Amino acid sequence: MLWFQIERLWNYWPILMKGLGMTISLSLLSLVAGMIVGLLFGLARTSRNRWLSGVCGLYIDLFRGTPFLVQVFICFFILPAVGIELSAFSAGVLALSNMAACFIGEIVAAGIEAVPKGQDEAAIASGFTHWQKLRLIILPQALQIMRPTLVGQFILLVKDSSVVSAIGIMDLTRSGWMIVQNIPNGLLVFGVVGLGYLIVCYPMIYLSRRMERGTQSPIL
Repeated sequence: MLWFQIERLWNYWPILMKGLGMTISLSLLSLVAGMIVGLLFGLARTSRNRWLSGVCGLYIDLFRGTPFLVQVFICFFILPAVGIELSAFSAGVLALSNMAACFIGEIVAAGIEAVPKGQDEAAIASGFTHWQKLRLIILPQALQIMRPTLVGQFILLVKDSSVVSAIGIMDLTRSGWMIVQNIPNGLLVFGVVGLGYLIVCYPMIYLSRRMERGTQSPIL
């Protein structure tokens, strides 16, 4: 019986691969957008302008503190009601990008704050402008600090992309839901779906571990 179900599942392999491709596309687009906006959020959070820092912090806390599924529904169902028409794919990318940007913004802000204050003072004493200081001194050091955490956030982004299946996007998770209607073995079908996510995420998990080991100081 199990072997027969495995053979039937093999016939749905193209659907699973198409779903996996959609998941990767969603994750990559959202990652790029989330990194760009997240960097801006991080800079705003550490700005000396209290108004800018406060507004950005409130925005980040709002989306970090609300369920991601609700955010997806807002993008897909509520925005069209106010005249912003989005396809399911666009709504999914928007929700994922915004969520990633909020978390990455906090990571970037924490990385910048972790750079020793002496580095900032030395850059000012050397005559660097504010943007030269950020680009040449602060951000390179902050990146070293926040790399493992950023990779961990990338992994979460890939896994959270499964939520967008709720608005009809044919990603890997929704492909599994379609297949399980014809192959009544949820453990088998979603075991394969889970394996697909693991294949995408494991290289980043391995990279994160290597980075964490690299940041650990040797015991003297």
